[in-house]
Amino acid sequence: MTMLKTLMRVTAAAALAATLAPAMAQDVIKIGEINSYKAQPAFLEPYKKGMELAVDEINAAGGLLGKKVQLVIRDDNGNPGDAVRAAEELVSREKVDVLTGSFLSHVGLALTDFAKQKKFFFLAGEPLTDKIVWQNGNRYTYRLRPSTYMQVSMMVPDAVALKKKRWALVYPNYEYGQSAVATFKQLLKAAQPDVEFVVEQAPPLGKVDSGSVVQALADAKPDAIFNVLFGADLSKFVREGNTRGLFQGREVVSLLTGEPEYMDPLKDEAPNGWIVTGYPWYGLQTPEHKAFHTAYQAKFNDYPRLGSVVGYSAIKSLGEGIKKANSTDTEKLVVAFKGLQVPTPFGRITYRPEDNQSTMGGYVGRSKNEGGKGVMVDYRYVDGAKVQPSNDEVKKMRPAD
Repeated sequence: MTMLKTLMRVTAAAALAATLAPAMAQDVIKIGEINSYKAQPAFLEPYKKGMELAVDEINAAGGLLGKKVQLVIRDDNGNPGDAVRAAEELVSREKVDVLTGSFLSHVGLALTDFAKQKKFFFLAGEPLTDKIVWQNGNRYTYRLRPSTYMQVSMMVPDAVALKKKRWALVYPNYEYGQSAVATFKQLLKAAQPDVEFVVEQAPPLGKVDSGSVVQALADAKPDAIFNVLFGADLSKFVREGNTRGLFQGREVVSLLTGEPEYMDPLKDEAPNGWIVTGYPWYGLQTPEHKAFHTAYQAKFNDYPRLGSVVGYSAIKSLGEGIKKANSTDTEKLVVAFKGLQVPTPFGRITYRPEDNQSTMGGYVGRSKNEGGKGVMVDYRYVDGAKVQPSNDEVKKMRPAD
């Protein structure tokens, strides 16, 4: 009899657990996040902190649709195949409600295709290639950060103002670097028809041979250099260029270099006078940025990087989209994100109905070595809405949904 009672208790407990499990699962909105944490820690560790801050703020305010928000994070190892496998696991096993993340452009494109094939909502936070919202764009994929085209467009007026004829180009040889250089050539040539591109160096991502790259650029005797290297590649390039005098008497236009993630490691080797895009967190006094900065500093006892802003704004975007849709259903989210407005540390942004690209902008200025630390000076914010192609141009590039 005792064994029978025990068996009945176990059976009842199992039945109760089976009943409660779905109910408990329904109390959480799961955000599946995929990124290259091991491959790109400089940007993505702050990015993760930015996401965590946004989740804390949303949950402290009561969550979304009466449910707590939970991040379920996977590392893609900087590999498109691993990213797709992670996405499959998050959707099928973890039952996430939405997908977000991605850093490297070729990985972002793989997840963009996954979203299309599976008809599952994906917010690309960071990958910059234009193809995500144009040539490979689809109704299930939105993108937060300003694209390669947008960021290059922010810099071209400054490049034109230099009135330099002979340009050298250096970039990582994968989707992001290739598209950045193609856009720079196109826009600069249109504004300055007599420009010449005298040399290109395209080392593999993360494997720059800085000595040979710098020597090849110097041998071409350019008037100016357009650089798209970042991370450890940038540090090696700057160090070798300083050693060999490559930058003396030459203007440099350098995408991403003003971001603290890449400027801080340069320390006393930080260049003076480069035209850069970046994030001068130390000088931004708008109410929305001051509130973000204060909250971030309080939580992490550290200053934010650009990754912090992007990660934070990605989660805030999903939060606003889910509230507007009043659902996590993919089709309802797709509709809700069309024209969605989101408050961010850079001000209010809008997700354009034409191509699912947000209007988040960026800062353009000059680099300065200030007491052995690289900073941005003479910077300005460029509204992303002002550096996007027209609706007609987008229609020619983007497949119909």
